[in-house]
Amino acid sequence: MALPTLHGVGRLTADPEMRFSPSGTAVCSLNLAFNSKRKDESGQWVDDKVFFVRGTLFRQEAENAAETYSRGMEVVVSGRLQTDQWEDKETGQKRSATSMLIDSIGPSTKFATAAVRKVDWQGVSEQPASGDPWGSKPAGNFSDEPPF
Repeated sequence: MALPTLHGVGRLTADPEMRFSPSGTAVCSLNLAFNSKRKDESGQWVDDKVFFVRGTLFRQEAENAAETYSRGMEVVVSGRLQTDQWEDKETGQKRSATSMLIDSIGPSTKFATAAVRKVDWQGVSEQPASGDPWGSKPAGNFSDEPPF
């Protein structure tokens, strides 16, 4: 059975936390809040229920996210929910929390603009000399023919 999937627009409640695993894999943790709104008796929109979740990204996407996002930014995110379980070191009690394995994340452009820079396979940002992001070929050994 597959893990449940969440797709939504959330807000970062803290700056991303970047670390590296013992094997050298980049790991980025994000604290996200998903809010719902409703109209009150006077017809004004007010905040309603909130779902908080800690999200995790890996490898190059983790490094890109840590460099791109900061507290308060609204993001569009898709990922799989899971339950993390551990034993509290102080009390010995079993604890659990829901977390999200993030498959994809991007800036929401509902209330902001975003400038996207392509990162080549070696992690170096590309900036076309002409200023036209579609005017140059991608870095690397790519031909004009599709790979299939």
